[in-house]
Amino acid sequence: MSQFYLDTDNHRHKSFELPGAKPHYNPDRPGQVEHIFLDISLDIAQQSYQGTCTITLKPIRNGIDRLTLDAINLNIQSVAVDTIPQEFDYDGEQLQIKLDSPTQVDRSLEIAIAYARENPQRGIYFIQPDKHYPDKPTQVWTQGEDEDSRFWFPCFDYPGQLSTSEIKVRVPKPYVAISNGELIATHSDGDTQIYHWLQKEIHPTYLMTLAVGNFAELRDEWNDKAVTYYVEKGREEEAQRSMGKTPRMMEFLSEKYGYIYPFPKYAQVCVDDFIFGGMENTSTTVLTDRCLLDERAALDNRNTESLVVHELAHQWFGDLVVIKHWSHAWVKEGMATYSETMWTEHEYGVDEAAYYRLQDARSYFAEDAERYRRPMVTHVYREAIELYDRHIYEKGACVYHMIRAELGEDLFWKAIQTFVQDNAHKTVETVDLLRAIEKATGRNLMSLFDQYVYRGGHPDYQVTYVWDGESKLAKLTVKQTQSDLFDLRIPIGFGYKNTGDSESTCNISTYTVRIHEAEQSFYFPLEEKPTFISFDVGNHYLKTVTLEYPVPELKAQLEFDPHPTSRIYAATALAKKGGLEALKALAEALKRDKFWGVRVEVAKQIAEINLEQSFAVLIPGLQDDSAFVRRGVVEALAKIKTQESYKALKEVIQKGDRSYYVEAAACRSLGAVTSGTVDEKPKEDKAIKLLKSVLEEKAGWNEVIRSGAVSGLAAMKTSAAALDLVLEYTKFGIPQPLRLTAIRALGKISTGQNNTNLEGILERLTELAKEEFFLTQVAVVVALGQMETPKAIAILQNLANQTPDGRVRRFADEEIANVQKHIGSDSALRQMRDELEQLKQQNKELRSRLENLEAKSGTQG
Repeated sequence: MSQFYLDTDNHRHKSFELPGAKPHYNPDRPGQVEHIFLDISLDIAQQSYQGTCTITLKPIRNGIDRLTLDAINLNIQSVAVDTIPQEFDYDGEQLQIKLDSPTQVDRSLEIAIAYARENPQRGIYFIQPDKHYPDKPTQVWTQGEDEDSRFWFPCFDYPGQLSTSEIKVRVPKPYVAISNGELIATHSDGDTQIYHWLQKEIHPTYLMTLAVGNFAELRDEWNDKAVTYYVEKGREEEAQRSMGKTPRMMEFLSEKYGYIYPFPKYAQVCVDDFIFGGMENTSTTVLTDRCLLDERAALDNRNTESLVVHELAHQWFGDLVVIKHWSHAWVKEGMATYSETMWTEHEYGVDEAAYYRLQDARSYFAEDAERYRRPMVTHVYREAIELYDRHIYEKGACVYHMIRAELGEDLFWKAIQTFVQDNAHKTVETVDLLRAIEKATGRNLMSLFDQYVYRGGHPDYQVTYVWDGESKLAKLTVKQTQSDLFDLRIPIGFGYKNTGDSESTCNISTYTVRIHEAEQSFYFPLEEKPTFISFDVGNHYLKTVTLEYPVPELKAQLEFDPHPTSRIYAATALAKKGGLEALKALAEALKRDKFWGVRVEVAKQIAEINLEQSFAVLIPGLQDDSAFVRRGVVEALAKIKTQESYKALKEVIQKGDRSYYVEAAACRSLGAVTSGTVDEKPKEDKAIKLLKSVLEEKAGWNEVIRSGAVSGLAAMKTSAAALDLVLEYTKFGIPQPLRLTAIRALGKISTGQNNTNLEGILERLTELAKEEFFLTQVAVVVALGQMETPKAIAILQNLANQTPDGRVRRFADEEIANVQKHIGSDSALRQMRDELEQLKQQNKELRSRLENLEAKSGTQG
């Protein structure tokens, strides 16, 4: 699936475990589920279905007289075992079947449960047009991960049970039904079409799927296996553009994992209103239709490609090799995320892959710093879906990369292939990965796992360098500033520019040192002074690093270090030094660095240097060939709140750009610049007018540009006119991506509004919180979490109590803490003081009015 710890030692980090968290374990197994057969009829118009779920169970021990299945809010009509009706109890969550005849180990049971469901809210989703969205397609799709299959059929719903499965479904014509495995029969029955799918390979219940719609089908193939893409009719070109690399990806991953793609077909179905990016159901991935790219989006959108390879990687890591318990989800999610980096390396080169990894690391660092710190493996939580966070995806990917760095290329792939081959069609825990590594390579990586997997955190290094010319000694002092010390062997590189070389190449001498104390100094006798110093050559270890080198060495590293991440660290350190010399070095890098990722980061750092010249240095970047760099420059301009910056952004918006994302970023930055400049009133009016014209004229692909305009308006926090426009776009009928952006934007804009407007925002969010759609609820929570009023807490509390979704509940609980923090902050205190002043003023006015009335009544009396 694509993209949610008790920390007693370090009080800087919030705890992962919220009130109500408890240890979770797989239940005792009454037996082995051998097969699940769903035979159902869909009534799409009435958003309901009925049918029979037949489970074949091979008992594991004698004498069991009661079976407990997971089944939430289903209408259970009857239960039979081997065709004999059985008594049952059902409390809306668990189905207890009382067996007439207790189990015998050598006799399989066939449990047939007749059931129905109307207007389901989870597990199975009915998508239909309505008066607000008349063009919405009619579709039905399911989503089982983590424990949502129990919402659409009765089952033993945990990943430790693997079985074959079969789905026979009746749908009204002309709809197509796609499911796991092979289509073994279709036939027509009046206005109904019956599809019969069989999955012969064992898998867990959460990977069973059904997707129904009036789809166009595109056929491709790999290795004589059908590769199909299902999309809404009219979007065939977008499907080919977005998913067309799938056969090459299947080839690539089959080779890397040492195991040929293991299922009879691979289908990808793009559906409306999907609540994730994608879901790796066995042999049939469901994707959001928002991943479908038009020609212009494809210029600088790699997200779709990453999503496609991520879900495909799961066919091995997750579907062929299944986690035994949710607490080990990092094993599959980490590898699927790391496969995005691997594919990036294969398709675009090592620099692109290194930058992709840096973004993964940053994503995890942000969660660790701002949200909570936790071990990657923990079985203490409220709901399993809480584990689906940046720790298991992005940090997991970084851990796989560290394993690769530790073992080296050949041994890493030998270990991964051993893991897949030894555990195909089985369930695994983290220890099985360690065992496979040791079996294949003889290496015991328990130390790495202990530090990065079984406990939270990462090293934060502070690195100081001094050169002693007299004794020709380089001194490197490394501090670990975090509380839990790490013990790692880190390669230190000393780089020397090749003299007379026009290509700026260099030689690097590398020394590996063990860093395991809070502060250590290392001395390196060198023949000559190095041009630059590279800490963690190759940047393989997950860490943060602050470089405290002299300016000449930082400039040289920015120019000559062959690794893009090292050049980025140097750029960051230079910007911190500030001054004209640093700015000139960054200006040169923005023009000349060969890799766009470094140029993007350099643009960010230029904006951090508070000099008048920063603007002039940034502007040439608007002509960069790379859309990524142009976007980076436009985003950097948001920090330079001057008239020139405003004009430059206005020009980008008016002239346009080949990239949707550059135009969207310009709209966001325009709002940020306007909100902070001197003499802002006339400019604010003009900026609102410009962004309003964008909203009126630039509807288009996934509403990227118009969403940028709404975010730009939200940055003008004190403007009532901007607020009115944002509110306009939270209404029904507004395209969903834009509407969700507008809902989120209400939180940002609220912090500068007067009390009357703030009340209006709270009223709107109270209304929006009643909507049942998952993404709307998340947007409402995000908005409320940015607010600085106690009234937001009540709405969040109410939403947390009402929502059926564990992720929304968790987000709401976290945002309550954020609002409480905001209320305690200076700005919130100021606001409360203002409110108090207003109340005093109103009281004074009331008192004065009362006195007047009393005076009048006195004269009349």
